[in-house]
Amino acid sequence: MSPRDLRAYARTTTARLIGGGLLVLLLVGGALVYAIYGSSALLSALLCIGLGLAPVALVMLAIVGIDSLRRWADRG
Repeated sequence: MSPRDLRAYARTTTARLIGGGLLVLLLVGGALVYAIYGSSALLSALLCIGLGLAPVALVMLAIVGIDSLRRWADRG
């Protein structure tokens, strides 16, 4: 990444912010659920978080797949 490539900087910053937000959600939220309700509730909470994030992950996967297909088609 060159020092002036602002699009690459924005892309990496966005990825880091999303990753950090998910990490905080899992660690802090999981710790609070475990502290208040116990280990069985933690498993349920992690299951709910995973099922809630599954549609988001599928949409992002579709977007990345379409973008890579577009790049491949533009090359040839």
